[in-house]
This record gives sequence, C-alpha cells and structure tokens, in this order.
Amino acid sequence: MVTLNGQTLTFSDVKKVLYEGEKVVYSDESMKKVQESRRAVEKIVSEERIVYGITTGFGKFSDVLIEKEDVEALQLNLIRSHACGVGEPFPEVVSRAMILLRANALLKGFSGVRPVVIERLLELLNAGVHPVIPQQGSLGASGDLAPLSHLALVLIGEGEVFYKGEKMSAISALKKESILPLTLTAKEGLALINGTQAMTAMGVIAYLEAEKLAHQTELIASVTIEGLRGIIDAFDEDIHFARGYKEQVEVAERIRKYLADSSLTTRQGELRVQDAYSIRCIPQVHGATWQTLNYVKEKLEIEMNAATDNPLIFNNGEKVLSGGNFHGQPIAFAMDFLAIAVAELANISERRIERLVNPQLNDLPPFLSPEPGLQSGAMIMQYVAASLVSENKTLAHPASVDSIPSSANQEDHVSMGTIGSRHAYQVITNTRRVLAIEAICGLQAAEIRGKGKMASATREFFDSARKIVSSIDADRAFSQDIEAMNEWLKNGSFQFSRCEALMPK
Repeated sequence: MVTLNGQTLTFSDVKKVLYEGEKVVYSDESMKKVQESRRAVEKIVSEERIVYGITTGFGKFSDVLIEKEDVEALQLNLIRSHACGVGEPFPEVVSRAMILLRANALLKGFSGVRPVVIERLLELLNAGVHPVIPQQGSLGASGDLAPLSHLALVLIGEGEVFYKGEKMSAISALKKESILPLTLTAKEGLALINGTQAMTAMGVIAYLEAEKLAHQTELIASVTIEGLRGIIDAFDEDIHFARGYKEQVEVAERIRKYLADSSLTTRQGELRVQDAYSIRCIPQVHGATWQTLNYVKEKLEIEMNAATDNPLIFNNGEKVLSGGNFHGQPIAFAMDFLAIAVAELANISERRIERLVNPQLNDLPPFLSPEPGLQSGAMIMQYVAASLVSENKTLAHPASVDSIPSSANQEDHVSMGTIGSRHAYQVITNTRRVLAIEAICGLQAAEIRGKGKMASATREFFDSARKIVSSIDADRAFSQDIEAMNEWLKNGSFQFSRCEALMPK
C-alpha cells in the first residue's frame, strides 16, 4: 500500500503503483489540510470576494466576474472547453501516472478542492480506470491544460477510458466499478487542470525506461568490447579517479566487473596501442549520460510533490495568491536534457556497431556474414541504426527554446515541456532499438571469437539472449530479430545471477 501526503512520493512508490498494481490511499493528516483549504474556498464564494478562477473567468477572462449561482457551470464549461487535445493517446501507464501525480498534488492542501475529488481520483487509480488522454495540445503553461482536462472529464462521467484492456466510454467503466461521477464546484475544475502532471508523468516513465536502458548499454558494450578484443586498460580506475567524475568512475568499475574473467579482452600494446573512442571513451560518454539522468531524477522528484496549480490557498484562506507554479520550465529543461543525453548513448552505440561490421576496422568476417558476398549479414542493420540515430538528432532539438503567446497574450511565455517529454520518450524508444542492434552484432562477434572465452557475466547474457535471437547462420528478415531483442530489453531486466548482481539497485 502506498500512502500519499503530497510531500514524500518517491520513484520507488511510483514504480509500485504503475508496474506492480500497488493500491493507493491518502494520509489522514494531509486530508485535514485539504478540508481547511476547501472551507476557505467556500467562504470566498459566500462572501462574493473577487478571486481568480473562483469568482472570475480564466486566462484573458480573469477580469470577468462570475455570479454565485454560476460557479458550478463555470467549472463544467472549463473542463469541456479545454478538453481539446489531439493525436494518439498517451500510453496507458502515463495516464495512470497522471492520476497518481494529480492526487498527490491536491493532497498538499493548497488547491481548495473537496476531499471527494481526491477520493474519486484514487478510486479510478485503484480500479484501473485510466482516462484516454491525447498527447498533443499542451503548451506547458498554464500547465497541461488540454491533457488534464481529458483526465477531469472522466471524473464527471464524460470522455473515454482504458479499462481492462478495452477502450470505452467513461460512464460505462464508472458504472462497472460503481464509481459515481462528480459535479464539480467552485475552484475544482481549475485545480484539476492547472498543473504539470502530463509532462511530469511522461517524464517519469521516460526516466524509468532511460535508467534501465543506461544499465543495459554497459553490459551490451561489454559484449562488443569482447567481440572487438578491446583493451581493458582504458577502464583502469586510476584513469577515472584522475578526472574525478563519480558517474564515470562507476561506469568503468561496472565494465571491469562484467569483463573480469574474460579471455577476449586485450592489454594495451598486445594487439594495438589504443582503441577507438567509441570503445575507449565508454566511461566518459556513458558517465556523462548518468550525470544527466541524476539531474533529471532530482527535478522530477521535486515536481512529483509540487503544488502546481493557481491560485494557491494559504493560512486557511487568509492568503489566496495567484502565481505561476504551473509553468513547466524546470521540467522542460530536464526533458530536453534527457533527450540529448540518451541520444548520445545511441550515437556512440551506432559507432560501435560500425566497428563490428566494417571489415576495414576489424578482423572479423565482413558484416559478420556467414558467407561474405553471397550473404549480406548485418550490413543493413547498421543502416537502420544510423537512421534511428539521425532521427534522434532532430528529436533532441530543445523544445524549451520555443514559446508562442496564448490567451490573447495574457499567457505570453510558455515552456513546451510536454512536447519535450514526448520527444525524450521517442528518443529512448529509438535508442533501445539501436542497442538491440548492437547486442545482436556484439553477440555474433563474440560467438565468432569463441563464446567459451567470454567473461562469466557476458557469457550468461549471451546464453539468455540466444533464446531471444539466434546466431546469424544465414540471411533472414532481421527486422523480427531487432524487434524481439528490443522487446526483451524493454520488458525484462537481466534476470540472471552474475549480471544482475553487478547492476546497482
């Protein structure tokens, strides 16, 4: 059971809820804060005070006063009018993360919603009723208005959901789970949609997949080092301590452990004096990606527990302040940085693939072909990797450097953070396929060298991977192999003793 209080949600908690089906409850203490802020909203309405989003319109309409009897209609109109996202829906797990993060933010007690709103969100989460939320249409300020409006639609019994593997109307799923639709009252519609939960949810999923992929790259690179008879001296700890980056030191240490008892690695001067950068500089490049991942994780953990709507209610309603916590700039930067860092894992991996297949750069059969000339072997797999790497370069262009004014220039600077998070996820998807190709080529090269000479850890990886993709003993439609390896990397972790023991928990 994961207990939300608006303050302490961790990545460990998120993984339990998203991937292990852990149920979620709220803390009683946090709900007391919610009740206090709600009383403040009701007082504002009864006193007919002028407060943005409670007794006024929204955006450019903030100067339009709303009569007391129209407060509920204001919130309903807000949700319906703002639910105009387009494009393919977010993956279901992202929709699930958005519910979790929105409930957690409301439990901070600064938003003025009734407790029943949070209770309904948790009912959706625990029942596996996930809103269908289009991916496109958010500027990343005032938060993720369009995506979160599609989430809020479900609470009022409108829109669509994913439920038990099917896409259906929200009201049908709510009836199946005996969940009553809500009638939103003062401030509640605005509190549900004014936030960064779409970009943050997408960012959390992207980070978790990037973290796993970054570990996998090191093991796959170790197989490549064996296939190319790489020089182990480049991973000596003295080199990396001399520079001083913690992440670089750790990558080199893990590579040394993976290859500790290998008979396929060489020493400097034995076959050559130095390896190419794509081999020799693995700790430096992969380590820099880990530095970025650590930065991204820090920002996401803050945002997962942040109050990001507007206005915010303090001191039992004595202070109701309009601000800009919905602005997604911190996450926009983090997502752009994540895309760049993961794209570099693909860049250097593709260069290692080239060294595995190019007969001018190694002493292996050309393109790892079983019959060079008659059979092309891995020749076109390198083309595919190059294509994916090139696509990543366009996706890694920062979304955060753009801004387009909206709401008649009232909202005149926006973050584009949701675009950045979506692009980062696509970069990760592309990079995983590049790594799948490197794994296929590295395994083939190591097999040619002699799998009995591989290190214990890489040999165990070899044996498991061969159950997914067989040796290249003849040309075949390698697309199926790439996709099989890609799915294995995405859905499984390396569930075998030696490799798993070496990976950080």
